[in-house]
Amino acid sequence: MEPASIGNLLKHRNAWLKGASPNYQGAEKRAELSVLISQHYLAFETVRDLIIEATDAFLRGLSVTIPAFRGENLLLVDCMVKHKLIFKNPQGNYVTENEGRKYLSGAWLEELAWLAMLEAGADEALFGQVLGWRVGEYTGENEIDLIARRAGRLAFVSCKALRGELDMHDRKHRNRLMDALHEADNLTDHFGRDGERVAVLVTTDLFDEAKGTARYNALMGKAAVLDVRIIPLEELGWSKLVAAMQGLWAMNTDRGAAA
Repeated sequence: MEPASIGNLLKHRNAWLKGASPNYQGAEKRAELSVLISQHYLAFETVRDLIIEATDAFLRGLSVTIPAFRGENLLLVDCMVKHKLIFKNPQGNYVTENEGRKYLSGAWLEELAWLAMLEAGADEALFGQVLGWRVGEYTGENEIDLIARRAGRLAFVSCKALRGELDMHDRKHRNRLMDALHEADNLTDHFGRDGERVAVLVTTDLFDEAKGTARYNALMGKAAVLDVRIIPLEELGWSKLVAAMQGLWAMNTDRGAAA
């Protein structure tokens, strides 16, 4: 009998892991920064945008001045410097190189989700993984932000680093959220089995706490119909995120028992 593993489970679903593995050791070393970003995401948005703007200007030989960082912003910057994701250029602005830009642009969210999934009790988890697949004579591939295993069941998480504030008049933002939902649903249709769950982890505030209502009813309604768990900005903090990941396994167990 084959030992339980993500690779072996996928093999029986006409799919396989392909491509180079991400830097898991780097993700572990950056854990404090990833968690810090999750705790101060709105401040991080400002810091990230300023650093990327300064980087682009520097590469084009242009001059731009970043205002002095203070408070939460400075806390984030100091941690980024500590982990060598940003540095000061000759003009005194903070800039980043390829690895840092990739991390700041969204890789941090995949790393955070991976760390939280392991904390939530997964036996195995992979992030930023490309899966190859075959259906009859056709082959293809999909990139999955996070795939995890507990015993003989899988869970899938799609990670989307989007703007924190939801403006319902911004059609592009709404479309990106809805596209993320359908993309996640396609993962279970393609790679999942009965009782396995999929979630979308998104950095957008999707609930109006004052009114106790969802900000984007159509999205949440469609998620309920498709059985996709939406994990929004409100659950991005470490303890809440771990609880959300644990909830995926609880749902898996409940559904498996019911079956």
